[in-house]
Amino acid sequence: MPITSPDPRSELSVAQALEAALGLFSTQGFRATSMRQIAAESGLSVGNLYHHFSNKEEIFERLIDQYWELVTDPRLRLNQLFAKADFPEDLEEVAGAIEEVVDAFKPYILLVYVDVIEFEGRHIHAFYEGMAGRFRDTYGERFRDRQAAGDFGEADPMVAVMVATRWFFYFYTVEKCFGVPMHFGMKPKEATQEFIRLLRYGLLPRPGGEHTQDPAGPA
Repeated sequence: MPITSPDPRSELSVAQALEAALGLFSTQGFRATSMRQIAAESGLSVGNLYHHFSNKEEIFERLIDQYWELVTDPRLRLNQLFAKADFPEDLEEVAGAIEEVVDAFKPYILLVYVDVIEFEGRHIHAFYEGMAGRFRDTYGERFRDRQAAGDFGEADPMVAVMVATRWFFYFYTVEKCFGVPMHFGMKPKEATQEFIRLLRYGLLPRPGGEHTQDPAGPA
């Protein structure tokens, strides 16, 4: 049986529909968006839209899958930093890379919140359930070696890297997607520096009154 090439017109129609749905879902939610609206926004007929997607939720699921593909792409600068496993020395770079991700994928990030509100997180469960395993695969061997060498204190570095990553995503999502600048009462760079200092050196003084000075100095 000969292999048929994808129809460029069909691929274009799908791309147009997904782009239109992303804009609508991320601004007005899932239930408030109709297939007719998606068709009109994408320049397709309703019949053509149903030719490519059986229902509205299929489009939503495709967009969520599309987001996971984007954020797990090994070519993404953030994932290249993860692959080096230089935590916590790379915290400044990781924070900058996460800011880039939030800037680039704002509408997709808002879909995560739509899913939580309208679907009780049904479409995002698998991604977050697998998060700890992905971090273990990336950092596990490196962290074990560094722990054996005495590079870390008593805190679990695996928990620390996951907390750091989620915090940066949360922080920049509020700043950029929710439109609430300076919600920590300081500029983003200052807030990031304070958080990195907290992660690296903790809050309480060390036994014996020893303090570790951030080599970068005050923010």
